[in-house]
Amino acid sequence: MNFLESVPAIRRIDTDRDDLFAIDVVGHVSPADAENLFGLLEAAYALHQRIDVAVRMVDHDGVDWADISDETLKQGATHAMQHIGRCAAIGSPDWTSDARRALPSSSPIEFRHFKAGEEADAWQWLGVRRVGAREKPSS
Repeated sequence: MNFLESVPAIRRIDTDRDDLFAIDVVGHVSPADAENLFGLLEAAYALHQRIDVAVRMVDHDGVDWADISDETLKQGATHAMQHIGRCAAIGSPDWTSDARRALPSSSPIEFRHFKAGEEADAWQWLGVRRVGAREKPSS
């Protein structure tokens, strides 16, 4: 494995709200990246009973869903429904309809997709400001 292959696909975004879990998803998401994401979410849930989430897609190149354990996915969905209020998806692809289908119809999570050019609207919808700047998500 070379240096570039070891860079995590899940990267935290700093904001002015500590009850907002914000990340960039960069490139291809491996099973290890997905497990790391679920661990980061569990840590956020331990700090805050309710959180909002922002996910920026940056040059997204897929997820190895088949290689992520069913137990991890099931537990992740259950905990998300218990803790997440709003979830903003920024950039491409728009995965919000897949997320809605993966959760029960009674899910309390409010999903909303924003195109890359609408990123400022996403931050406003979540009532947050980013701290620092990173590259733009794919459109």
